Amino acid sequence: IKSCVFHYELEFIHPFTDGNGRMGRLWQTIILKEKYPIFESIPLETIIRDTQSDYYQALSLSDKSGKSTPFIEYMLRVIDTSLAQLLNYTNRILKDTDRLDYFLLLTIKEFNRKIYMGVFKDISTATASRDLKLGVKLGVFEKEGDKTKTIYRVKR
Repeated sequence: IKSCVFHYELEFIHPFTDGNGRMGRLWQTIILKEKYPIFESIPLETIIRDTQSDYYQALSLSDKSGKSTPFIEYMLRVIDTSLAQLLNYTNRILKDTDRLDYFLLLTIKEFNRKIYMGVFKDISTATASRDLKLGVKLGVFEKEGDKTKTIYRVKR
């Protein structure tokens, strides 16, 4: 709620000739991620852009009433929607190529199947082996060794 109030108050005093909304949203994100680091990767901006008329209506209602409550309620709905989208995304079933794409984002350059399975804790040994075989086939990984001694390297 503190981040919502700060965002609204910055909009209300309107200290800049341009960019007050962007600054309000930036500071709200900074305040949120200070307490809850997950907010660094939650796209509040996207939800606000998609509901821009509601955003301006909430600002207007708050200005007219002299209370930030309508804006706070709007922003809490935005936060709730953003968190729900994050949960939907993280709970979806990843395809093999999704896992490979994600694994490439990590800084692991050399690994074995056990390390790969440590990243994707909910997959079976057979699924990990299929993923790694596909990674080699697609030219994403180089394979060295055999069976339990196999080492994979990310090709860059």
